[in-house]
Amino acid sequence: MAAEIVNPRSDSESRNGHTEQGNGAEPLDSFDPAFALHRGGKMAVQATVPIRDKDDLSLAYTPGVAKVCSAIAEQPDLVHDYTWKSQVVAVVTDGTAVLGLGDIGPEASLPVMEGKAILFKQFGGVDAVPIALNCTDVDEIVETVVRLAPSFGGVNLEDISAPRCFEIEKRLQERLDIPVFHDDQHGTAVVSLAALRNAARLSGRTLGELRAVISGAGAAGVAIAKMLIEAGIGDVAVADRKGVVSRDREDLTPIKAELASFTNKAGLSGSLESALAGADVFIGVSGGTVPEPAVASMAEGAFVFAMANPDPEVHPEVAHKYAAVVATGRSDFPNQINNVLAFPGIFAGALQVRASRITEGMKLAAAEALASVVGDDLAADYVIPSPFDERVAPAVTAAVAAAARAEGVARR
Repeated sequence: MAAEIVNPRSDSESRNGHTEQGNGAEPLDSFDPAFALHRGGKMAVQATVPIRDKDDLSLAYTPGVAKVCSAIAEQPDLVHDYTWKSQVVAVVTDGTAVLGLGDIGPEASLPVMEGKAILFKQFGGVDAVPIALNCTDVDEIVETVVRLAPSFGGVNLEDISAPRCFEIEKRLQERLDIPVFHDDQHGTAVVSLAALRNAARLSGRTLGELRAVISGAGAAGVAIAKMLIEAGIGDVAVADRKGVVSRDREDLTPIKAELASFTNKAGLSGSLESALAGADVFIGVSGGTVPEPAVASMAEGAFVFAMANPDPEVHPEVAHKYAAVVATGRSDFPNQINNVLAFPGIFAGALQVRASRITEGMKLAAAEALASVVGDDLAADYVIPSPFDERVAPAVTAAVAAAARAEGVARR
């Protein structure tokens, strides 16, 4: 079976049964192309083998299928060879942190989960199934995913609010022997690191010479901080709504207390704005607005990665006054920090070698591979490749597969 990147309905079918706004108003499809594109959903199921006659039927289903079932029962590893398990990912959400919309529930999250699934297919050749759960309790989510796991080769956690997302990922990684990856954390971190590596290379500096400030101590902010530390950044401080996360604060959650234990070597405290004075890098994953004077106070040749959507924490027009490299989360500005550059290739590489999990080394390898795609074309407005660059997914896939083998988590 495969996820088709098509609307399964014909044009004539799509024109019938419009999505009404109510009270006899014009159908939403009639004036908004987004609704027209989403009508009927963005995915379909397609067979990979034909069933043209009784012989095909007898092989695809009974009695032929019984031989395959019996073989898998005797040798469980054969499930990877004779079912779709080794090439399909579950995209799992509870709808509590969807895009910038917040807690909108499982049904309202489905358009995003379908979108994620077709991106897996389009950019990584990986089949994916959207699964929106009608529960938010950590125990219930973990138990549900564990019970669904035999059907899948990997689990991509999506749009689950912090701090629950950390616990859910950790517990699933402990209980499952397939890759579990929370893209809001690690996909963002991988792409951010790749862009930062190239920005540093462009300026003739190493990561070890840079001091970064991250706005946002949620899923993405914590993961980016961890990855930058792993990659060898000079120092990184993270700020939440109450200011810089530091050891002397008494209001920290367990996640933020852990964060304080390995970040902020300079011992900064106070506001985000004060931390930016003299900083080399700003990374925004929180929303809000950073005042222009704070941006102006950064070090000469600074990098500003303002990734909030649709409104960056620092508008590019402002950032370009003071920064050597500017990146956003938007597609209408250069240097888009887009998770689609990472997760399709990461899962493709992990599935290719039947990895039992996704390690820090595999994520770092993905970031290095992604950065290397830019090559000699490196420029201030090109520190990260386009999602449509056909070199991206193969490079990330190969690097992740090699890292999995090197770290001993590959099973073929």
